[in-house]
Amino acid sequence: MHKVAIDIQINPDSSQDKTTKPGEKQASTSLNIRKSLDGNLMIFDHEEIDIVVMPSKNKIVAFAKDELSDATYAAQDRLFYNLSKKGIIQPETVHAGSVYGSMEATISQSYDNSVDPIEMSVFLVGKFIKEEEPYFSLYRKQKEDNIKSLTDPDDEESTDLGDVPHEEEKGSLRHGWLRGPYGMSSFYRT
Repeated sequence: MHKVAIDIQINPDSSQDKTTKPGEKQASTSLNIRKSLDGNLMIFDHEEIDIVVMPSKNKIVAFAKDELSDATYAAQDRLFYNLSKKGIIQPETVHAGSVYGSMEATISQSYDNSVDPIEMSVFLVGKFIKEEEPYFSLYRKQKEDNIKSLTDPDDEESTDLGDVPHEEEKGSLRHGWLRGPYGMSSFYRT
């Protein structure tokens, strides 16, 4: 049997050129976060889901913001897929939570304790939310445009009162047909 040595370099550009001192700020993010009484970090910036980082249980949980919908599940799926690809969570631990419509995963631990997993989790959740912002701003704009087109239509898409002439018989309601305009009333006698 022949043994082969493998040389692995992890992000060689940043590790060789830049050296950071312990406690030095490497990156920052701004989020709408509240801390609960038991120390959980609740993030409310996402349009569809609320994200809770639980340091005591070493978990990340995503809850539906208002109503559970397909968009909620899709947002939860994108969040945990993103965190899984970044190596923050253990992909095999992603599953439904104990609260209806929630999804949770276990945060991975740093193998050499060089990175605080909770800080990194919050930072990458913030990065995920920033990546999602263009999608939700486009969604809000489309929704506003749709409401505007229904409440204040263009001249081409609307008619003024009196432009459509009145006719004696119009539509499916015929004069004199009180019962069964389609002749079906005899089928449902008791």
